[in-house]
Amino acid sequence: MKARYKTLVDDYARAICSGQLTAGTRLPTHRRLAAEHRISLATATRVYAELEGMGLVSGETGRGTFVREIALAAGHGIDQQAIAADVLDLNFNYPSLPGQGEQLREGLRQLAAEGDIESHLRYQPHAGRAAEREIIARHLRVSGLATQPENVLIVNGAQHGLAVAVMGLLRPGDVVAVDALTYPGFKALAALYQLELLAIPTLDEGPDFDALASLCQRRHIRAIYAMPTLHNPLGWVLSARQRQRLASIARAHDLLIIEDAAYAYLVTQPPRPLACYAPERTVYVSGFSKDVATGLRVGVVVCPAAYRQGLERAIRATVWNTPSLITALICRWIENGTVARLATQKRRDARLRQRIARECLGALPSVSHPNSWYIWIPLAEEGRADRVARMLMDKQISVSTAEPFCVSTAIPQAIRVALGSVSIAQLRAAMIAVRETIEYEQSR
Repeated sequence: MKARYKTLVDDYARAICSGQLTAGTRLPTHRRLAAEHRISLATATRVYAELEGMGLVSGETGRGTFVREIALAAGHGIDQQAIAADVLDLNFNYPSLPGQGEQLREGLRQLAAEGDIESHLRYQPHAGRAAEREIIARHLRVSGLATQPENVLIVNGAQHGLAVAVMGLLRPGDVVAVDALTYPGFKALAALYQLELLAIPTLDEGPDFDALASLCQRRHIRAIYAMPTLHNPLGWVLSARQRQRLASIARAHDLLIIEDAAYAYLVTQPPRPLACYAPERTVYVSGFSKDVATGLRVGVVVCPAAYRQGLERAIRATVWNTPSLITALICRWIENGTVARLATQKRRDARLRQRIARECLGALPSVSHPNSWYIWIPLAEEGRADRVARMLMDKQISVSTAEPFCVSTAIPQAIRVALGSVSIAQLRAAMIAVRETIEYEQSR
C-alpha cells in the first residue's frame, strides 16, 4: 500500500504538471497541510521536500512554499538550449556586429593563402604554440596583466578555461567561495566535479569581504571564484582597495583565486586584474567569445608557473590540444588591430543598449554597469520572477530568473535580461514589454 505522504506528493505533482496549480501559487503552510490531511508536521515537511527535489516547488524563508515554473523555454536553467526562431532571446548574450561574417571569410582566405597550412592537420602543443602564446601575452599587457608567454595557456574558450582550472587544481569535495549570485557556468562545473559552493553575501558595491573572512575562519575553503571586472549578473567593478582586500584574505587563508575576466574588456580603463595583486595564487581566465565571436572558441588561462603542469594535464585530458586554426585566426586579428577595433565597437554597442534598457524600464529599479550587456531587475516584495518569465515567454520573449545564478538557499525575486543578442529595434520593443509585464505582475 502506498504511503500517505507518497499519495500527497503524487497528487500535488499531478496538479502542478497539469497546470491546475500554476507557477507562483503559494501552497499551504506545513502546519496547515498537516492539519488538512491529518498527517504529522514531519510528514508534511517530507511532502514538500520531495516536491522540491522534483523541481516542482521552492521554499522561501519567511514567505512560504511556491509552485515553480516548469514550462519555461529551454535555456532558463544552467544548460543553454536552442530556442525557437520567433522568440527574442534576452537570456543569453551572443553579440555580433554587421560585417563580421565577411571579416571571417576574408580572414580564412588569408590564412589559407599564407603560412604552413598543413601544420593545422597535426597535433599541437597541449597549451598552444609558442609564437601564439607570445602574441596573446602581448595582448594581455594592454589589460594591465604582464605575464610570460610560458604561463599563458590557450584553451577552447573561457568556459573550458574554467573547467581546466577546476580539473587541474581542485578535488571533489573542495569548498569554493563564490558570490551569492554568480555565473551559472561555474555552478555547472561545481556540480559536475562535486565541489561545494559557499555563498559570499553581497553588498551594493561588491562581495562582503568581512563575511568572506569570517567564512574562512569557520570553514576550510580551498578557493574563491571571482568576477572582479564586470560581474555577471550584477555588473560591479571592484576597486583597487577591494582587490587588495581580496588578495590579503586569499593569502591569509591560502586560497586559490580563479579570476573570470570574460566581460572585462567592456570596461573602459578598468583596475588591474586580481592576478596583479596576488600573482602567486591567481588563475586568470578570459576568452575571445564576447569581443570577437561566440562561435570562435579560443580562451586564455594565465597561471603561476607552479600551477602550469596541473593545468596542462587537464587540457590534455579534455581536448588533447588547443584549436590551432582558430587560434591562428585570432592571433592574426590581434596583430592587425581587428580585435581591438571589435572591442571598441562592442563597448559602444553595449553602452547604447544599456541606455535603451534603462530608458524603457523607466522608474523600475535595476542594477547594471553602463557598459554591460545585461541588466538585473529586482521585483517588489510580492513579485514572482517565474510568473514574469512565463508571461514574457507568452509574448515570445525569453529572460532568465535569478535561480540559475543563485548559490544561497534564498532565491531573490528578480530577472536578469541579456541585451546583446537582438537588434536595437527588437531590444527597445522587448524592454518595453518587460517593463509592462513587471508592472502588471506587481499590480496584481
